[in-house]
Amino acid sequence: MKVLNLGCGTKTSPKAINIDWSIYLTIKNNYFFRLCSPIILSEDRRNKLRGLDRSILVHDIRKGLPFDDRSVDAVYHSHMFEHIDRSKAPLFLQEVKRVLVPGGIHRIVVPDMENLANAYLQHVARVKDDPSSVCDHDRYISDMIEQMVRKEAYGTRHQPFVLRVIENIVLGDARARGETHQWMYDKFNLANLLQENGFHNIKVLSFNRSAIPDWQSFGLEVKEDGSEYKPQSLYMEATA
Repeated sequence: MKVLNLGCGTKTSPKAINIDWSIYLTIKNNYFFRLCSPIILSEDRRNKLRGLDRSILVHDIRKGLPFDDRSVDAVYHSHMFEHIDRSKAPLFLQEVKRVLVPGGIHRIVVPDMENLANAYLQHVARVKDDPSSVCDHDRYISDMIEQMVRKEAYGTRHQPFVLRVIENIVLGDARARGETHQWMYDKFNLANLLQENGFHNIKVLSFNRSAIPDWQSFGLEVKEDGSEYKPQSLYMEATA
């Protein structure tokens, strides 16, 4: 069974074709960047670089998927779709549909806007009853919009000043690196978008349920202890 794991980052599976185009892969595949990495990367970042799965296919999905029509059984991606420009999301869905076999499965995992909004409203009510809890209120707003308004990449802003300047010049800001959210989804707008682009049998599932055979054995949505890897996410599947 051929399963694509798009935008995999460091969360890979030996049972899937893992595809990504992250900053770490860019460094690993560029001689000059590799040469400079001991200088510009912290120890934690160097460890992440060394720990990258060698099987990852380095590819920019903005250029399409490098697979033939109707050649893939399932396409999976987690916390990636919200990083695609809203205007380009239909093009991406059409590309996924192109490579899927008839009846193939498209599994999408995104931050759940409904969940985030409910948490925010619950905290609004809490602040009304207990004004002292307002000190924690910005966290609930941050959960919804921080990655939309972020200008500097998260890892870069924790670097020493000189390295911050170098990274921002060489690698660009958060948006240039694909780090910012371009839209947010809930079970309504995501299902509607899938339907508009020719997908069927659209369902909301949980992290441990899927129509992909033996999904749990892929290990992509669980931590080492078996618990949910990305809590409070929206899990949705549809067929081509």
